[in-house]
Amino acid sequence: MIFKETKLEGCFVIEPQVFTDERGYFMETFNSERFNDGIGKTVSFVQDNQSFSQKGVLRGLHYQIGEFAQAKLVRVLKGSVLDVAVDLRKNSPTFGEYIADELSSENKKQLFIPRGFGHGFIVLSDTAEFFYKCDNYYNKESEGGIIFSDPTLNIDWKLPQEEFIVSEKDGILPTIEEARL
Repeated sequence: MIFKETKLEGCFVIEPQVFTDERGYFMETFNSERFNDGIGKTVSFVQDNQSFSQKGVLRGLHYQIGEFAQAKLVRVLKGSVLDVAVDLRKNSPTFGEYIADELSSENKKQLFIPRGFGHGFIVLSDTAEFFYKCDNYYNKESEGGIIFSDPTLNIDWKLPQEEFIVSEKDGILPTIEEARL
């Protein structure tokens, strides 16, 4: 695996080594020892989640605060998404900045998002299956979110907004200035 740290400290794009032949392909998607060496710290994942969505579905921007903050390792099993991570660490020099990368079943890239980040994605293909590991359990009282259209963040979601399919809950999230961080 190749680990490339993004402009946001602690956030990594991970490219697997893929072995192909006439039968198809094989790749290692997670190895705890290699992963921890690659990001330079120990992370223990405790929960796996998976979603299926159609084109235009935008999920996010979500995070958890306090003792229930979560680091995530995300990837796409089928289709493609634009995946976004926003630095919400108040003392970080990149607070309020984001990275966006296309993750797909074709490029097989993963994104590691450390604790203290908001996360969201939009489906670019007809459908997508999205998979992620979390290093902490979900806790409803600790959840937070930022509206996808926050003018301060000014995220380019790569699709016209009239194609977005957003849940009622995600459609009324606060801006980064109003959010509980």
